[in-house]
Amino acid sequence: MLAFILRRLLQAIVVMLTVAFLAFMLFQYVGDPVTSLLGQDATQEQREQLRRDLGLDQPFPVQFAKFVGNAVQGEFGLSLRQGRKVSTLIAERFPATLELALAAAVIALVVGVPLGVYSALRRGRFGSQVVMTLSLLGVSLPTFLIGILLILFFAVILKWLPSFGRGDTVALFGSSAWTTGLLTLDGWKHLVLPAITLSVFQLALILRLVRAEMLEVLRTDYVKFARARGLEDRAVYFGHALKNTLVPVITITGLQLGSLIAFAIITETVFQWPGMGFLFIQAVQFADVPVMAAYLCLIALIFVLVNLVVDLLYFAVDPRLRIERPAGGH
Repeated sequence: MLAFILRRLLQAIVVMLTVAFLAFMLFQYVGDPVTSLLGQDATQEQREQLRRDLGLDQPFPVQFAKFVGNAVQGEFGLSLRQGRKVSTLIAERFPATLELALAAAVIALVVGVPLGVYSALRRGRFGSQVVMTLSLLGVSLPTFLIGILLILFFAVILKWLPSFGRGDTVALFGSSAWTTGLLTLDGWKHLVLPAITLSVFQLALILRLVRAEMLEVLRTDYVKFARARGLEDRAVYFGHALKNTLVPVITITGLQLGSLIAFAIITETVFQWPGMGFLFIQAVQFADVPVMAAYLCLIALIFVLVNLVVDLLYFAVDPRLRIERPAGGH
């Protein structure tokens, strides 16, 4: 177990250093931070002084080492567009993105797993065919189109839900940095449409995965043996088949949670949701390199942590991974 964790941690460090290097290269080849901060009218002396202050006159390895050291402490400098610390901007936007991603993940799991089980157990029936057709639409339709259709129907035609923004928020822990809309009715209303939009693809993916795995498990010998023992269908389906079906679902769900946070950019743009994705889009438009670099490193860290947790859960769920290998064995 310890060797397994250490091996995963070593892989995570290598991944983070690679992403940090790619993010650092943005500073070298995407625009000039000195010109962005001082403007075109600055004198040569002012440019040289700022370049020394930022450490841009030092060798490349020294600059990269300082970048990694600052990144470990959560510091990525100042935003070239807003003139504020990047860490502050990320801290203000991260709660909104996390809230949206978790809500979408809950919807995808709560709806996708039962529908996947239903479509597997009722294979060939009309209801199962309807579910699979809808899941195919969910996988095929682009996210921005789903969001626009939801806005058109629920916000414009029916006027039931708001179409943009986060709504009323409440500060948690006595700090204004971490806010949530889950404690206000207006916040829930604003969350519904973007959460559904973001969850549709993951919901359809989980549904189809659960169905395929469930059908595969139902063909195995131990399920046939359980039936031969006279167990009820409910015990066979949910005590044996579903438990083994969820092993690969855990992996996919964990990876999709990271994807929800990373690829919430489109949903946040469509609904003007004030999260990290929307901040990244604005940074790209203005070539705000420190914000872009911080976003890349943070998303990579989230993926690494999620993958580590998924590996540990997989290790705990699947007993075959816990079997000690004999010395010299394969």
